[in-house]
Amino acid sequence: MPKPTTWLPTLLHKLRRDDGAGFVEYAGLLIIIAGIFLAIDALGLDGQISGAVGRAVSNVLGG
Repeated sequence: MPKPTTWLPTLLHKLRRDDGAGFVEYAGLLIIIAGIFLAIDALGLDGQISGAVGRAVSNVLGG
């Protein structure tokens, strides 16, 4: 088995390396989130979701 001093620096370099995929991933995530918001708005679910969240918070706080 090779000594850790030969393969460990290479492994750490590969783990720290960023090839620019971050922008594409963030853009894809924003598109998905925007699609969810558009679907909620188009289906008219915004009032129902708001009411459900308000009731859940009220139940947790005991009000």
